[in-house]
Amino acid sequence: MPAPDPTADTPSSGAPSSETPSSETPSSGAPRSGVPREDTSNAGSASAQTPAGAAPRPSAAPGEPGEPASGTWPAPVRRPTGRDVARLAGVSQATVSLVFSGSEAGRRVSDATRERVREAARSLGYRPQAAGRQLRLGRSGMILLAVPNILGPFFGRVLEGVHEEAGKHGLAVVVSSGWGSATLAEAATTSRFDGLLICSPDDSQLGELPADTPAVFLDADPGTDRARPTIELDVAGGMRAAVEHLAALGHRRIGRLRSTHSAYTFRVRQAAFEQAAEALGLDVVEFGVSLNEGQPAAHSVAHRLLEHPDRPRAVICDDDVVASGVYQAAVELGLRVPADLSVVGIDNVPVAALLAPPLTTVDLPGEELGRAGVAALADLLRGEPVAPVPPLATSLVLRSSTAAA
Repeated sequence: MPAPDPTADTPSSGAPSSETPSSETPSSGAPRSGVPREDTSNAGSASAQTPAGAAPRPSAAPGEPGEPASGTWPAPVRRPTGRDVARLAGVSQATVSLVFSGSEAGRRVSDATRERVREAARSLGYRPQAAGRQLRLGRSGMILLAVPNILGPFFGRVLEGVHEEAGKHGLAVVVSSGWGSATLAEAATTSRFDGLLICSPDDSQLGELPADTPAVFLDADPGTDRARPTIELDVAGGMRAAVEHLAALGHRRIGRLRSTHSAYTFRVRQAAFEQAAEALGLDVVEFGVSLNEGQPAAHSVAHRLLEHPDRPRAVICDDDVVASGVYQAAVELGLRVPADLSVVGIDNVPVAALLAPPLTTVDLPGEELGRAGVAALADLLRGEPVAPVPPLATSLVLRSSTAAA
Protein backbone atom coordinates (compact mmCIF):
# COMPACT_ATOMS: atom_id res chain seq x y z
CA MET A 1 0.00 0.00 0.00
CA PRO A 2 1.64 3.21 -1.16
CA ALA A 3 2.55 5.97 1.26
CA PRO A 4 1.42 9.62 1.15
CA ASP A 5 1.17 11.41 -2.14
CA PRO A 6 0.78 15.22 -2.20
CA THR A 7 -2.67 15.28 -3.76
CA ALA A 8 -5.36 17.75 -2.88
CA ASP A 9 -8.74 16.80 -1.39
CA THR A 10 -10.59 14.96 -4.12
CA PRO A 11 -14.32 14.28 -3.92
CA SER A 12 -15.04 10.66 -4.82
CA SER A 13 -17.49 9.69 -7.52
CA GLY A 14 -20.98 10.71 -6.52
CA ALA A 15 -19.81 12.72 -3.48
CA PRO A 16 -20.39 16.48 -3.24
CA SER A 17 -17.35 18.68 -3.57
CA SER A 18 -16.51 21.20 -0.88
CA GLU A 19 -14.61 23.35 -3.32
CA THR A 20 -16.17 26.42 -4.92
CA PRO A 21 -15.80 26.55 -8.70
CA SER A 22 -13.77 29.51 -9.89
CA SER A 23 -15.60 31.97 -12.12
CA GLU A 24 -14.24 32.98 -15.49
CA THR A 25 -14.01 36.61 -16.48
CA PRO A 26 -15.24 37.23 -20.03
CA SER A 27 -12.64 38.67 -22.38
CA SER A 28 -13.10 42.15 -23.77
CA GLY A 29 -16.08 42.31 -26.06
CA ALA A 30 -17.39 38.87 -25.08
CA PRO A 31 -21.14 38.61 -24.39
CA ARG A 32 -21.96 38.57 -20.68
CA SER A 33 -25.49 37.20 -20.94
CA GLY A 34 -24.44 33.61 -21.65
CA VAL A 35 -26.13 33.78 -25.09
CA PRO A 36 -23.93 32.49 -27.92
CA ARG A 37 -22.90 35.35 -30.23
CA GLU A 38 -22.65 34.90 -33.97
CA ASP A 39 -19.34 35.75 -35.63
CA THR A 40 -20.11 38.35 -38.31
CA SER A 41 -16.52 39.42 -38.94
CA ASN A 42 -16.52 37.70 -42.35
CA ALA A 43 -20.17 38.33 -43.26
CA GLY A 44 -20.56 38.96 -46.95
CA SER A 45 -17.03 37.86 -47.83
CA ALA A 46 -16.39 35.05 -50.30
CA SER A 47 -14.62 32.98 -47.65
CA ALA A 48 -17.75 32.95 -45.51
CA GLN A 49 -20.00 31.67 -48.30
CA THR A 50 -20.70 28.05 -49.22
CA PRO A 51 -18.73 27.18 -52.38
CA ALA A 52 -20.81 26.72 -55.54
CA GLY A 53 -22.07 23.18 -55.86
CA ALA A 54 -21.20 22.27 -52.29
CA ALA A 55 -23.83 20.97 -49.91
CA PRO A 56 -24.79 23.48 -47.25
CA ARG A 57 -23.49 22.76 -43.74
CA PRO A 58 -26.31 21.20 -41.71
CA SER A 59 -27.28 23.02 -38.54
CA ALA A 60 -27.62 21.22 -35.25
CA ALA A 61 -31.13 19.97 -34.61
CA PRO A 62 -32.83 20.79 -31.32
CA GLY A 63 -31.58 18.42 -28.65
CA GLU A 64 -28.37 17.63 -30.57
CA PRO A 65 -24.88 18.93 -29.71
CA GLY A 66 -24.18 22.36 -31.12
CA GLU A 67 -25.95 25.72 -31.11
CA PRO A 68 -29.31 25.83 -29.29
CA ALA A 69 -32.12 26.13 -31.85
CA SER A 70 -33.38 29.39 -30.35
CA GLY A 71 -29.97 30.92 -29.77
CA THR A 72 -30.42 30.70 -25.99
CA TRP A 73 -30.07 27.92 -23.45
CA PRO A 74 -33.39 26.96 -21.86
CA ALA A 75 -33.98 27.82 -18.24
CA PRO A 76 -34.03 24.83 -15.87
CA VAL A 77 -37.39 23.45 -14.84
CA ARG A 78 -38.50 24.85 -11.49
CA ARG A 79 -37.97 22.42 -8.65
CA PRO A 80 -41.06 21.48 -6.66
CA THR A 81 -41.16 23.00 -3.20
CA GLY A 82 -42.56 22.03 0.16
CA ARG A 83 -45.48 24.35 -0.56
CA ASP A 84 -46.32 22.32 -3.69
CA VAL A 85 -46.25 19.09 -1.67
CA ALA A 86 -48.44 20.61 1.05
CA ARG A 87 -51.01 21.79 -1.53
CA LEU A 88 -51.18 18.37 -3.23
CA ALA A 89 -51.34 16.43 0.06
CA GLY A 90 -53.86 18.83 1.61
CA VAL A 91 -51.71 19.62 4.65
CA SER A 92 -49.76 22.59 5.97
CA GLN A 93 -46.16 23.35 5.09
CA ALA A 94 -45.31 22.78 8.74
CA THR A 95 -46.56 19.20 8.44
CA VAL A 96 -44.42 18.62 5.35
CA SER A 97 -41.39 19.95 7.24
CA LEU A 98 -42.07 17.64 10.18
CA VAL A 99 -42.38 14.58 7.94
CA PHE A 100 -39.01 15.19 6.30
CA SER A 101 -37.19 16.59 9.33
CA GLY A 102 -35.80 13.27 10.54
CA SER A 103 -36.36 14.54 14.07
CA GLU A 104 -38.29 13.10 16.98
CA ALA A 105 -41.00 15.73 16.45
CA GLY A 106 -41.81 14.19 13.07
CA ARG A 107 -43.25 11.16 14.83
CA ARG A 108 -46.21 13.28 15.97
CA VAL A 109 -47.60 13.08 12.42
CA SER A 110 -49.96 10.14 11.90
CA ASP A 111 -48.88 7.28 9.68
CA ALA A 112 -51.68 7.99 7.19
CA THR A 113 -50.75 11.66 6.87
CA ARG A 114 -47.05 10.86 6.65
CA GLU A 115 -47.69 8.40 3.79
CA ARG A 116 -49.92 10.94 1.99
CA VAL A 117 -47.17 13.55 2.20
CA ARG A 118 -44.50 11.14 0.97
CA GLU A 119 -46.70 9.99 -1.92
CA ALA A 120 -47.27 13.62 -2.95
CA ALA A 121 -43.51 14.23 -2.78
CA ARG A 122 -42.82 11.18 -4.94
CA SER A 123 -45.36 12.18 -7.57
CA LEU A 124 -43.88 15.71 -7.79
CA GLY A 125 -40.27 14.57 -7.68
CA TYR A 126 -39.75 16.64 -4.53
CA ARG A 127 -36.53 16.23 -2.55
CA PRO A 128 -36.11 18.02 0.79
CA GLN A 129 -33.48 20.73 0.90
CA ALA A 130 -30.57 18.98 2.63
CA ALA A 131 -28.87 22.19 3.71
CA GLY A 132 -31.76 23.34 5.91
CA ARG A 133 -32.30 19.90 7.42
CA GLN A 134 -28.60 19.49 8.12
CA LEU A 135 -28.46 22.94 9.71
CA ARG A 136 -31.26 21.94 12.09
CA LEU A 137 -29.56 18.64 12.90
CA GLY A 138 -26.05 20.12 13.16
CA ARG A 139 -24.77 17.77 10.43
CA SER A 140 -23.21 18.22 7.01
CA GLY A 141 -24.04 14.72 5.78
CA MET A 142 -20.42 14.23 4.64
CA ILE A 143 -17.57 12.13 6.00
CA LEU A 144 -13.88 12.39 5.15
CA LEU A 145 -11.88 9.33 4.09
CA ALA A 146 -8.17 10.13 4.49
CA VAL A 147 -5.87 7.76 2.59
CA PRO A 148 -2.09 8.02 2.09
CA ASN A 149 -2.21 7.93 -1.71
CA ILE A 150 -5.40 8.30 -3.70
CA LEU A 151 -3.70 6.62 -6.67
CA GLY A 152 -2.88 3.47 -4.70
CA PRO A 153 -5.03 0.64 -6.12
CA PHE A 154 -5.66 -0.91 -2.70
CA PHE A 155 -7.40 2.28 -1.57
CA GLY A 156 -9.78 1.95 -4.49
CA ARG A 157 -10.98 -1.26 -2.86
CA VAL A 158 -11.39 0.52 0.48
CA LEU A 159 -13.30 3.36 -1.16
CA GLU A 160 -15.68 0.91 -2.84
CA GLY A 161 -16.65 -0.49 0.55
CA VAL A 162 -16.90 2.98 2.11
CA HIS A 163 -19.25 4.16 -0.63
CA GLU A 164 -21.44 1.10 -0.36
CA GLU A 165 -21.92 1.40 3.39
CA ALA A 166 -22.15 5.21 3.44
CA GLY A 167 -25.11 5.08 1.06
CA LYS A 168 -27.01 2.95 3.57
CA HIS A 169 -26.59 5.67 6.18
CA GLY A 170 -27.33 8.66 3.94
CA LEU A 171 -23.74 9.85 4.03
CA ALA A 172 -21.62 11.29 1.21
CA VAL A 173 -17.88 10.63 1.06
CA VAL A 174 -14.99 13.01 0.33
CA VAL A 175 -11.53 11.50 -0.18
CA SER A 176 -8.35 13.25 0.93
CA SER A 177 -4.79 12.29 0.04
CA GLY A 178 -1.44 13.72 1.06
CA TRP A 179 -2.76 14.90 4.41
CA GLY A 180 -0.82 15.55 7.59
CA SER A 181 -1.71 15.91 11.25
CA ALA A 182 -2.44 19.64 10.81
CA THR A 183 -4.82 18.95 7.90
CA LEU A 184 -6.73 16.36 9.90
CA ALA A 185 -6.94 18.66 12.91
CA GLU A 186 -8.38 21.40 10.72
CA ALA A 187 -10.91 19.03 9.16
CA ALA A 188 -11.90 17.88 12.64
CA THR A 189 -12.52 21.40 13.93
CA THR A 190 -14.65 22.65 11.02
CA SER A 191 -18.25 21.77 10.37
CA ARG A 192 -17.57 20.40 6.88
CA PHE A 193 -17.45 16.76 7.96
CA ASP A 194 -19.52 14.80 10.43
CA GLY A 195 -16.69 12.33 11.02
CA LEU A 196 -13.34 11.02 9.82
CA LEU A 197 -12.10 7.67 8.50
CA ILE A 198 -8.29 7.59 8.73
CA CYS A 199 -6.80 4.76 6.68
CA SER A 200 -3.25 3.30 6.88
CA PRO A 201 -1.68 6.40 8.43
CA ASP A 202 2.06 7.00 8.42
CA ASP A 203 3.47 7.88 11.84
CA SER A 204 4.22 11.45 10.71
CA GLN A 205 0.56 11.96 9.83
CA LEU A 206 -0.82 11.26 13.27
CA GLY A 207 -1.53 13.93 15.83
CA GLU A 208 -4.03 15.00 18.43
CA LEU A 209 -7.66 15.16 17.33
CA PRO A 210 -10.31 17.06 19.31
CA ALA A 211 -11.99 14.75 21.80
CA ASP A 212 -15.44 15.45 20.35
CA THR A 213 -14.50 14.47 16.77
CA PRO A 214 -16.05 11.16 15.64
CA ALA A 215 -13.19 9.24 14.00
CA VAL A 216 -12.37 5.64 13.12
CA PHE A 217 -8.90 4.33 12.24
CA LEU A 218 -8.52 1.70 9.51
CA ASP A 219 -5.52 -0.59 9.08
CA ALA A 220 -3.78 1.31 11.87
CA ASP A 221 -2.06 0.73 15.20
CA PRO A 222 -4.77 0.02 17.81
CA GLY A 223 -2.61 1.91 20.28
CA THR A 224 -2.76 5.11 18.23
CA ASP A 225 -5.85 6.40 20.02
CA ARG A 226 -7.43 3.99 22.46
CA ALA A 227 -10.46 6.27 22.86
CA ARG A 228 -11.45 5.69 19.23
CA PRO A 229 -12.31 2.53 17.27
CA THR A 230 -9.57 0.90 15.19
CA ILE A 231 -10.28 -1.77 12.59
CA GLU A 232 -7.27 -3.89 11.67
CA LEU A 233 -6.40 -6.35 8.95
CA ASP A 234 -4.64 -9.59 9.85
CA VAL A 235 -1.62 -8.68 7.71
CA ALA A 236 0.65 -10.72 9.97
CA GLY A 237 -1.32 -13.89 9.24
CA GLY A 238 -1.22 -13.16 5.52
CA MET A 239 2.54 -12.66 5.55
CA ARG A 240 3.11 -15.90 7.47
CA ALA A 241 1.00 -17.76 4.92
CA ALA A 242 3.11 -16.34 2.06
CA VAL A 243 6.41 -17.37 3.67
CA GLU A 244 5.14 -20.83 4.57
CA HIS A 245 3.86 -21.33 1.00
CA LEU A 246 7.28 -20.65 -0.52
CA ALA A 247 9.01 -22.82 2.07
CA ALA A 248 6.62 -25.68 1.30
CA LEU A 249 7.69 -25.40 -2.35
CA GLY A 250 11.27 -26.02 -1.24
CA HIS A 251 12.59 -22.44 -1.36
CA ARG A 252 15.29 -21.95 1.28
CA ARG A 253 16.56 -18.55 0.12
CA ILE A 254 13.95 -15.82 -0.26
CA GLY A 255 14.16 -12.25 -1.52
CA ARG A 256 12.19 -9.58 0.29
CA LEU A 257 11.19 -6.18 -1.15
CA ARG A 258 9.85 -4.27 1.84
CA SER A 259 8.36 -0.81 2.16
CA THR A 260 10.63 1.91 3.54
CA HIS A 261 7.68 3.78 5.05
CA SER A 262 6.88 3.83 8.73
CA ALA A 263 3.17 3.01 8.65
CA TYR A 264 2.02 0.46 11.22
CA THR A 265 0.85 -1.99 8.56
CA PHE A 266 4.35 -2.29 7.08
CA ARG A 267 5.97 -2.73 10.48
CA VAL A 268 3.59 -5.60 11.19
CA ARG A 269 4.35 -7.22 7.81
CA GLN A 270 8.08 -6.99 8.36
CA ALA A 271 7.92 -8.41 11.87
CA ALA A 272 5.76 -11.33 10.70
CA PHE A 273 8.13 -12.03 7.79
CA GLU A 274 11.21 -12.06 10.03
CA GLN A 275 9.56 -14.36 12.59
CA ALA A 276 8.36 -16.83 9.94
CA ALA A 277 11.69 -16.86 8.08
CA GLU A 278 13.60 -17.45 11.30
CA ALA A 279 11.26 -20.21 12.43
CA LEU A 280 11.68 -21.98 9.09
CA GLY A 281 15.44 -21.43 8.95
CA LEU A 282 15.35 -19.47 5.67
CA ASP A 283 18.10 -17.27 4.24
CA VAL A 284 16.89 -13.79 3.28
CA VAL A 285 18.10 -11.16 0.80
CA GLU A 286 16.29 -7.92 1.56
CA PHE A 287 15.94 -4.53 -0.14
CA GLY A 288 13.83 -1.52 0.77
CA VAL A 289 11.62 0.24 -1.79
CA SER A 290 9.63 3.47 -1.64
CA LEU A 291 6.04 2.55 -2.45
CA ASN A 292 5.29 6.23 -2.98
CA GLU A 293 7.42 6.10 -6.14
CA GLY A 294 5.41 3.24 -7.56
CA GLN A 295 6.37 0.71 -10.18
CA PRO A 296 9.49 2.51 -11.53
CA ALA A 297 11.13 2.39 -8.08
CA ALA A 298 10.14 -1.25 -7.67
CA HIS A 299 11.59 -2.08 -11.09
CA SER A 300 14.90 -0.45 -10.19
CA VAL A 301 15.22 -2.21 -6.83
CA ALA A 302 14.15 -5.53 -8.36
CA HIS A 303 17.04 -5.27 -10.81
CA ARG A 304 19.44 -4.96 -7.89
CA LEU A 305 17.92 -7.98 -6.18
CA LEU A 306 17.91 -10.18 -9.27
CA GLU A 307 21.43 -9.19 -10.29
CA HIS A 308 22.69 -10.30 -6.86
CA PRO A 309 25.56 -12.84 -7.19
CA ASP A 310 23.55 -15.43 -5.29
CA ARG A 311 20.08 -14.30 -6.26
CA PRO A 312 17.10 -15.91 -4.57
CA ARG A 313 14.66 -17.96 -6.61
CA ALA A 314 11.63 -16.57 -4.75
CA VAL A 315 10.55 -13.04 -3.77
CA ILE A 316 7.90 -11.65 -1.43
CA CYS A 317 6.83 -8.04 -2.11
CA ASP A 318 5.03 -5.59 0.16
CA ASP A 319 2.35 -4.95 -2.45
CA ASP A 320 1.24 -6.00 -5.92
CA VAL A 321 2.63 -2.89 -7.63
CA VAL A 322 6.11 -3.83 -6.40
CA ALA A 323 5.52 -7.37 -7.66
CA SER A 324 4.74 -5.98 -11.13
CA GLY A 325 8.13 -4.24 -11.05
CA VAL A 326 9.75 -7.60 -10.29
CA TYR A 327 7.99 -9.13 -13.31
CA GLN A 328 9.36 -6.39 -15.56
CA ALA A 329 12.92 -6.74 -14.25
CA ALA A 330 12.77 -10.52 -14.60
CA VAL A 331 11.78 -10.27 -18.28
CA GLU A 332 14.63 -7.84 -18.95
CA LEU A 333 17.11 -10.22 -17.33
CA GLY A 334 15.82 -13.26 -19.22
CA LEU A 335 14.20 -14.87 -16.17
CA ARG A 336 10.88 -16.70 -16.39
CA VAL A 337 8.14 -16.48 -13.74
CA PRO A 338 7.71 -18.98 -12.14
CA ALA A 339 10.22 -21.37 -13.77
CA ASP A 340 13.22 -19.25 -12.71
CA LEU A 341 11.63 -16.99 -10.12
CA SER A 342 8.60 -17.34 -7.83
CA VAL A 343 6.86 -14.06 -6.92
CA VAL A 344 4.28 -13.30 -4.20
CA GLY A 345 2.55 -9.95 -3.64
CA ILE A 346 0.21 -8.45 -1.07
CA ASP A 347 -3.13 -6.63 -1.55
CA ASN A 348 -4.82 -8.61 -4.36
CA VAL A 349 -5.68 -5.54 -6.42
CA PRO A 350 -7.33 -6.15 -9.82
CA VAL A 351 -4.05 -5.99 -11.77
CA ALA A 352 -2.73 -9.03 -9.88
CA ALA A 353 -4.97 -11.37 -11.87
CA LEU A 354 -4.03 -9.66 -15.16
CA LEU A 355 -0.27 -10.11 -14.90
CA ALA A 356 1.29 -12.88 -16.98
CA PRO A 357 1.36 -15.26 -15.25
CA PRO A 358 -1.38 -14.24 -12.77
CA LEU A 359 0.14 -13.24 -9.43
CA THR A 360 -0.10 -15.27 -6.23
CA THR A 361 -0.84 -12.68 -3.56
CA VAL A 362 -2.24 -12.10 -0.07
CA ASP A 363 -5.79 -10.80 -0.28
CA LEU A 364 -6.42 -7.83 2.02
CA PRO A 365 -10.21 -7.32 2.14
CA GLY A 366 -10.27 -3.58 1.43
CA GLU A 367 -13.99 -3.46 0.68
CA GLU A 368 -14.82 -5.15 3.99
CA LEU A 369 -12.46 -2.76 5.78
CA GLY A 370 -14.28 0.22 4.26
CA ARG A 371 -17.72 -1.12 5.12
CA ALA A 372 -16.74 -1.91 8.71
CA GLY A 373 -15.22 1.56 9.12
CA VAL A 374 -18.36 3.38 7.99
CA ALA A 375 -20.59 1.14 10.11
CA ALA A 376 -18.52 2.00 13.20
CA LEU A 377 -18.50 5.70 12.32
CA ALA A 378 -22.28 5.69 11.81
CA ASP A 379 -22.66 4.23 15.31
CA LEU A 380 -20.53 7.06 16.70
CA LEU A 381 -22.60 9.66 14.86
CA ARG A 382 -25.74 8.24 16.46
CA GLY A 383 -24.11 8.44 19.87
CA GLU A 384 -23.93 4.67 20.23
CA PRO A 385 -20.97 2.68 21.61
CA VAL A 386 -18.89 0.68 19.13
CA ALA A 387 -18.05 -2.91 19.95
CA PRO A 388 -14.47 -4.02 19.22
CA VAL A 389 -14.02 -5.61 15.78
CA PRO A 390 -11.59 -8.57 15.50
CA PRO A 391 -8.86 -8.17 12.86
CA LEU A 392 -10.34 -8.88 9.43
CA ALA A 393 -9.14 -12.18 7.98
CA THR A 394 -6.68 -12.23 5.10
CA SER A 395 -5.98 -15.12 2.75
CA LEU A 396 -3.33 -16.29 0.31
CA VAL A 397 -4.74 -16.38 -3.24
CA LEU A 398 -2.83 -19.07 -5.16
CA ARG A 399 -2.42 -18.35 -8.86
CA SER A 400 0.46 -19.16 -11.24
CA SER A 401 3.47 -17.11 -10.15
CA THR A 402 5.05 -19.66 -7.79
CA ALA A 403 6.63 -23.06 -8.42
CA ALA A 404 8.86 -25.61 -6.74
CA ALA A 405 12.47 -24.57 -6.19
